Amino acid sequence: MTEKAAQKNPVLVVMGVSGSGKSTVGGMIAGAMGWDLQEGDDLHPQANIEKMATGHPLNDDDRWPWLAKIAQWITQHTDAGRPGIVTCSALKRSYRDILRGENVVFVHLAGSRAQIGQRLTARLDHYMPPSLLDSQISTLEPIDSDEQAIIIDVGGSPVEIVEDILRQLEEIGY
Repeated sequence: MTEKAAQKNPVLVVMGVSGSGKSTVGGMIAGAMGWDLQEGDDLHPQANIEKMATGHPLNDDDRWPWLAKIAQWITQHTDAGRPGIVTCSALKRSYRDILRGENVVFVHLAGSRAQIGQRLTARLDHYMPPSLLDSQISTLEPIDSDEQAIIIDVGGSPVEIVEDILRQLEEIGY
């Protein structure tokens, strides 16, 4: 990255439905760039985790306190000028509105239901059951043209996806 771009210190919100690769990709970028990483799932209240683990999708009332915690993390980083990455499904525009700010870039990991469903069934240790994928897909609202975001197809390897993200970040001035 250029010196000017490095001074912007972005916070990336790596977003998408469960199973899209948020944790893998976010972790790889954080490791490669030396940026802080916050797993959004770790900020869920226990009641949300239990609800999802029993196969019940979260509703907006469940998500607002969780999104407030993520927004707080983002604000702490942007106010301090520290780059970082947070993983968060950020499925609706209204959720992204809570998270957005100066130097916040949404990185939407997008793929087909078949691709992501296959990934979900291969996961061994996550509380989010594959049965909730359809509810997440139906909740997902596409990125609007006025949102600072890049959209990445999850069809490639994790290394290819990370390289694509870093290339696109540089193209938009980060």
